Amino acid sequence: MFDASLIVRIFDGLTQPFAYIFTPDKRLYFVHLIFALVLAYWVYKRSKQQGSFWRYIFAPKVWLSASAKIDYSVALINGVLKSLLIGPWIFFGFAIAFEVSNGLLDVFGRPSGEPSTKLAIAAYTVVIVVVGDFATYVLHLAMHKVPILWSFHRTHHAATSLNPVTQYRIHPVEMLLNTLRSIVVFGLVTGCFDYWTQQRIEPMTFLGVNVLHFAFLFWGSNLRHSHVKLRFWPRLERLLISPYQHQIHHSDQRHHQTHNLGSIFALWDRLFGTLMTSNEVDKIQFGLGEDHPTRKSLRHNLWPFGRA
Repeated sequence: MFDASLIVRIFDGLTQPFAYIFTPDKRLYFVHLIFALVLAYWVYKRSKQQGSFWRYIFAPKVWLSASAKIDYSVALINGVLKSLLIGPWIFFGFAIAFEVSNGLLDVFGRPSGEPSTKLAIAAYTVVIVVVGDFATYVLHLAMHKVPILWSFHRTHHAATSLNPVTQYRIHPVEMLLNTLRSIVVFGLVTGCFDYWTQQRIEPMTFLGVNVLHFAFLFWGSNLRHSHVKLRFWPRLERLLISPYQHQIHHSDQRHHQTHNLGSIFALWDRLFGTLMTSNEVDKIQFGLGEDHPTRKSLRHNLWPFGRA
């Protein structure tokens, strides 16, 4: 029997990457892209690049390369898979939150005092970002240290030119793991806050746009996957990961790839000895090397077995 809803979900998945342009909590939101252009122009002027700014930003060798075309293809494929298989999983986050909140209530009883709604939401904003960023670091570290996980993660590192869509060039298995990480973090943190507020705040309230996450996306996050070398001051790079620090992580040199694993904060890299600042590396080349099979085709990026 013809299932019209399936067609609709496939269409939604194909258009999902384009919908990100109008979604404030997504990296490709048009406001974030515009400010990334402003920051890129600042880098362009300081680095005294030859030629026009627009040629510098929209160089065909970056946006129309074979690597970029794989980026776009993987992003569309993942959009469909996310719509069909992963989208409904957000409800598991609420289920985890419910169990955590009730479990804490059974063990510790009702908490004393009632925090104000503003205090609770402000605290939640900070905690969800910090815990989420730490979980991202741990999973990212595992992706580089565990061979079977690396066989999936290197689909992302195979990109030989970087553009903002490279952010979505990840193997579907990695997309699944990232989704599970987000769901677990959301469930645990939301459950703890649901208990603390004595369930006075609807869990859906916590799904709003996080102001700290928005600030991260706004301040040049799209330049992390680009050829624009936006560096922070040395001391700031010991607190926050700059776009160029993430580009170092994408270097084809293996010892670079195990550094700067954090997403927002450099704290985790400092604690675990994986931090590398911009002043330590001048020139880099992206990818996994000239002979790596993932340079060749979309198929080599989606079929990782035998590459570990």
